[in-house]
Amino acid sequence: MPPATVAGARELPHPTRAEIRLEGVLHALSDPVRLRIVRDLAADSDALFSCSHFDLPVTKSTTTHHFRVLRESGVIRQTYRGTAKLNGLRRDDLDTLFPGLLDALLAAAARQAAVVGSD
Repeated sequence: MPPATVAGARELPHPTRAEIRLEGVLHALSDPVRLRIVRDLAADSDALFSCSHFDLPVTKSTTTHHFRVLRESGVIRQTYRGTAKLNGLRRDDLDTLFPGLLDALLAAAARQAAVVGSD
């Protein structure tokens, strides 16, 4: 019998750095809700936030979908702590693979939000 995992920890599948593709990242960030999540994570990129931290204008099932797309594209990392699923931006991986891309997209999103008057 294999040794028990720490507190029954569950692992979610994530792409390795080498598996992250530009087209997947751009697709993930093309949705306004997902871009909003990433903007919130980037504001404190060392912190981890539960899914419930984000005040999103969509249903819980749609929120789950958006986080899955971000995780599967390699934009975020999700880990379980107890029953909470915590989310963190994979800034180091993204900056290594695509230098300047995340900063440029976040700056453009901030300018757009200022013009439109929304997040």
